[in-house]
Amino acid sequence: MILHVFNPEHDIALASNLSNFTAPHAGRQLRYDLGFLPALWAQEGDAVLVENPERASFDYLRLVQSLKRQLGETTCFPYGNNLFLQRKQLVSTKETTCFYKGNKVFPICQQVETRNELDKILPWGWDKALKFQLKKSGVDDVLLPSDEQLNDIRNLSHRRTSAKLLPMLRQEGTIGESFECVTDLEIEELLRQYGRLVIKAPWSSSGRGLRFLDSERAPLSMHAGWIKNVLAAQGSVMAEPFYNKAKDFGMEFMCHADGKISYEGLSLFHTANGAYIGNILATENRKQEMISHYVSIELLESTKQIVCGCLPTILGGKYVGPFGIDMMIADGKLHPCVEINMRRTMGHVALAMSPKDDDLVRVMRIEYSDGTYKMKIQRP
Repeated sequence: MILHVFNPEHDIALASNLSNFTAPHAGRQLRYDLGFLPALWAQEGDAVLVENPERASFDYLRLVQSLKRQLGETTCFPYGNNLFLQRKQLVSTKETTCFYKGNKVFPICQQVETRNELDKILPWGWDKALKFQLKKSGVDDVLLPSDEQLNDIRNLSHRRTSAKLLPMLRQEGTIGESFECVTDLEIEELLRQYGRLVIKAPWSSSGRGLRFLDSERAPLSMHAGWIKNVLAAQGSVMAEPFYNKAKDFGMEFMCHADGKISYEGLSLFHTANGAYIGNILATENRKQEMISHYVSIELLESTKQIVCGCLPTILGGKYVGPFGIDMMIADGKLHPCVEINMRRTMGHVALAMSPKDDDLVRVMRIEYSDGTYKMKIQRP
C-alpha cells in the first residue's frame, strides 16, 4: 500500500525548517477540506491520509460525479478501493475505516489491516514537520526520509535552484535573470541597474514572500525592515528584474529514481496578487493551442527538452518525485523559469483531471466560502 498525503502547508514548513511546526490556520483548513485530492492519482489499493475519512469519501465522490457531468463518462477516475485513513489507523493492525464503493454516496465501513500493508509514502512535499507528524503517529523510520535527505530537498527548494537552471534555458525568444543577494548593498546596486526589481524570500508559499522595488516610487528603504528580517532568517534573498507579465503558465515534470526526468504536461493557471486560484482543464493539444498565441510551440518543446536534459545535473540524484516549473510570457518573450516547485503542484492535480476530448475545456477553481475551501469544476 502507498500512503498519499496532501500537505499544502509544505512551503511554509520548509521556510520554518522546524519539526514541531504549526501551520497557519489557512493551511490547516486547506489540508482538512481538500485532503482527499490524492485519490485522483492514487492507484487501487492505495491509501490517502485525511482527518475525516467519512467526509473525504463524500467530498471525493461528489467531485468525481461533477467531473463526469462536466467531462463525460469517458473520463476515468479511480474510486472504489481507495481508502481514506486517519493517523491513528497507521499503527493499528485492525481498525474500522470508511470508503465508498461504486456510486454510493455514503461510505461503507469495514475492518481493514493497515500497518503491515503500508510500504511507501508519497506526500505533496517532504519536510521536517511532516516527518515529525508521521513518526509521532507511529510510522516506521524505514518509510521516512533521513534528515540528510530532508536537508537536500530543502536546499533544492531554495529559489537559487531556479537561478541555476535559468541560464541553461536561455535561447532566442527568452528573457529572465535572477540574482542571489546576501546584503542590501547588492540589492541597491541591482535596483540602480534595472530600475524595478522583484525581491523574493528563498522559501515562501505562493503569493507570499515577495516585495516589489521601484527606484522612484518604492525605494529600498520602504522594504528595508522586511529584507533585513529575511536575510537574518534565511541567509539571502533573490532579486529579479521586473517584467511586464502577459500570461502565467507552467510545465509539470516527474523525476524518477534513476535520475531521468519525464514531462507530464502543461499547466495553464490563474493567479490573483500572486496567489493561485485555478487551472484550465483541457487536453495537451488544446493547451498548446492556447499558449501558442503567446509563444511558439517549437520554443516550448525546446525548453522542455533542455529541462529534461540539464536539470538532473543540478538535482544530483537528490530528489525523486513530481515537480513543476512556473513560467510566464512577458514583454513578448518566454521567461522559462520563474521558479521551480520541488513538490507536487496544482498543475499535477489538473493533469489528473484532464479531459480526453479536445472540444472540452473547463476551469478547476479553489474557492473559499462559509469557512471552507471547495474545489469547483466550471465552464470558462
